[in-house]
Amino acid sequence: MRTVQTTQVLGNSKFNKFHLLIFLWCFFAIAFDGFDVAIYGIGLPLMMEDFNISRIEAGAISSYTLISTMVGTFLLGSISDLIGRKKAIAICLILFSLFTFLAGFAQNPTLFMIMRVIAALGLGGIMPILVAIMGEYSPVKKRPLTIATMYCGYSIGAIIASLIGMYLMEMMGWRLLYWISIIPLLALPWFLKQFPESVSYYLTKKKGDKIAEILNKVDPGGNYQASDNYEYESFKESTKEIPIKKVFSNKRTSSTIAFWIAVTCSMLVISGLTTWLPQIMVDAGHGLTSSLSFNLMLAVGQISGSIFGGMLVNRLGHRSVLILMFFIGSLCFVLLSITTSSLLLYLIITLTGACTVGTQNLVNPYISEFYPREIRTTGLSIAVGVGRIGGIMAPVAIALLLSTNLDPQHAFMAFAVPSLIGAVCFITVREKHASFDQALPVKKHQIA
Repeated sequence: MRTVQTTQVLGNSKFNKFHLLIFLWCFFAIAFDGFDVAIYGIGLPLMMEDFNISRIEAGAISSYTLISTMVGTFLLGSISDLIGRKKAIAICLILFSLFTFLAGFAQNPTLFMIMRVIAALGLGGIMPILVAIMGEYSPVKKRPLTIATMYCGYSIGAIIASLIGMYLMEMMGWRLLYWISIIPLLALPWFLKQFPESVSYYLTKKKGDKIAEILNKVDPGGNYQASDNYEYESFKESTKEIPIKKVFSNKRTSSTIAFWIAVTCSMLVISGLTTWLPQIMVDAGHGLTSSLSFNLMLAVGQISGSIFGGMLVNRLGHRSVLILMFFIGSLCFVLLSITTSSLLLYLIITLTGACTVGTQNLVNPYISEFYPREIRTTGLSIAVGVGRIGGIMAPVAIALLLSTNLDPQHAFMAFAVPSLIGAVCFITVREKHASFDQALPVKKHQIA
């Protein structure tokens, strides 16, 4: 009987059609995640007029939605290790696609908020699951760049939402943005047919036939069989400890807390920008179309930050890149609050996108891989779930700032401090206690 180490087979694999299939489905799902998150801020100026609500009420709707997002992150992200990541992704797609679509028919702010709160469960749950499964199947050497590139889908979704907002929303209304969100639900049958389940999940169920089927697609020359020894017992032993308890074991406590604080700061900044950037620019004297173009440049920056940051990770190390980007992000917010030139604003907002969502796209795989593979979804889900507290606070906090006599652009200064705190948190992370995967030779024919 041959002993097969699945971690090494997956980690040492070469990117092929099977990997591409997983990548494209993850890209598709995260794109609509980004689309659905962006449409609230994009449609907000017209929706506030339609529903006749104040900035405080609009901020409250966003905060209630983000509370639900936090619940979804904890709940769906954590149970994915129990029911399977494929099933959990499908549940998330159904929730945010169907109920965002229904929100587009709401005739009052209360019904709209209920639909958005239900949709937000799926929006919160899907991200850590996608990161975990993409990380599991990506070759180790290309993993940071692969996940960062996958995350560009989030920004592509935001760009599409911005373009629709710029060219169609004033003519067809804000509801159009929400109706488009039905597309993932329509694509679900193809997803269920083509997308693979996690190998880790099959290890817990001892399904050797399923594991062999996947590994033969990952490594076509391996000739894996259902009768091979996939080290079920050692994997079962590693999963005995309660997942939540395990994120604190083996001297990981200080790093775990640092992750929680850093992600809280990051989510605060991202949520505040996503919700209020168009409105801040409108209040600062820019037209609606012009204000949405700033949102577009923010998304372009997010893509640039994800790709170039992912490339830098292989040269400078993951943590060093994150620290640098958080510091640059803090500086960007200071500059945004004092810059009056439109051209400079476009450039700085683009760089801000790279150092906010672009940085968070690199944070997620770093946190996921910090933990042992059996708790990676749980570890990331908890970090992001706690971080959602920052996201919940931001919309109302910025709404209160905008309701004062403060110059609208000066509200950007409020984001500089959390960006700085995020950088300090990653300085304190203790990598020597991490469980990062390494590319090692695979012994395909080892006899047990």
